[in-house]
Amino acid sequence: MAKKALLIGINYPGTAVELRGCVNDVHRMQKCLIELYGFANKDIVIMIDTDKSCIQPTGNNICEELKRLIASGQSGDFLVFHYSGHGTRIPPGIEDSDDSTGFDECITPCDMNLIKDQQFREMVSRVKEGCQLTIISDSCHSGGLIQEVKEQIGESHMKPVDKVKEQIEESHMKQPKLGIASYFLNIVMNLLATCGVSKSQRDRGGGEESFRGEIELEKDETLDIKTRYLPFESYLSLLKEQTGQTNIEPVRIRQTLLKLFGEDPSPNRQRGLSDLGNCEVDAGDSGASRLNAVTDNGILLSGCQTDQRSEDVYVTRTGKAYGAFSDAIQMILSAPRKDKKKITNKELVSEARVFLKKRGYSQRPGLYCHDRFVDKPFICY
Repeated sequence: MAKKALLIGINYPGTAVELRGCVNDVHRMQKCLIELYGFANKDIVIMIDTDKSCIQPTGNNICEELKRLIASGQSGDFLVFHYSGHGTRIPPGIEDSDDSTGFDECITPCDMNLIKDQQFREMVSRVKEGCQLTIISDSCHSGGLIQEVKEQIGESHMKPVDKVKEQIEESHMKQPKLGIASYFLNIVMNLLATCGVSKSQRDRGGGEESFRGEIELEKDETLDIKTRYLPFESYLSLLKEQTGQTNIEPVRIRQTLLKLFGEDPSPNRQRGLSDLGNCEVDAGDSGASRLNAVTDNGILLSGCQTDQRSEDVYVTRTGKAYGAFSDAIQMILSAPRKDKKKITNKELVSEARVFLKKRGYSQRPGLYCHDRFVDKPFICY
């Protein structure tokens, strides 16, 4: 039985959307895997953008390393992929999308070569029978990161009307603290968020100020909060800046990425697996049928729902920085437990929801996997 991991942390140093806690999340997860789960340091690959001696977390590098990790796994093995960084989504209407959420949820590598939910779906489909891959994504819109995986805990695949109805019902269960105007304004804002319209999009922002907020805690403690959400407009600006291409058209973003970074790993395109940089489906492997049976061996723990943001936290007094979801995981795993059995996937996500809510965060972690993994221990048996 082998245990292997790929840990990605991207802080985007020197950019308008710089984060502080992503690399720290990676180091904490590395320590956790070694001390709590028996992973060997040699079997953990780390990719961060603050140390140029490490493999840089570009889109192609992440795909290549994740495919290598998955290809190495045999029956009985446990694999872990952890990502901390910006998430974004390509909205409907820009180009056709067959995503059940209406968007393409993506992670944002350091070179802006987006890795979309379809790509994760294809790579997860290659996990061998009896091998288990656990994906932890502390990024915005991470609830839809693996397309078509069954939602066990979460609201990402509810219809917008149902989501708003649920929010209104929850609001009726507790007397609103704000005035009636603010109360109904909050419902409208929730509806806009449900439909994929973020605060930064409404403000037409995209620079650093769009991400920043502060929370005053007890004992004069202050948290500097920045969401791990990259508005589409901000993403386009960074892509233009990094590539020098100033004439990028939003309506042709997928074709542009194909031109800039190489073959698009589309479910409709079948090429050889030997093309490691492109995350393709092998033509000889009956790609369509494999994609239809994707979900069995992959487990996703998301930091939030598809229409939500995950928070990047900086503690001003101590200088500590971390992702709110990653911190919740580490705090829960390190807490003493009455029973000796390992915490299950369901228990971890449920407790993370409570942990974050008590601390004033609105993000709601999710669990996406086959039914048989819901009550299995987190990461390994």
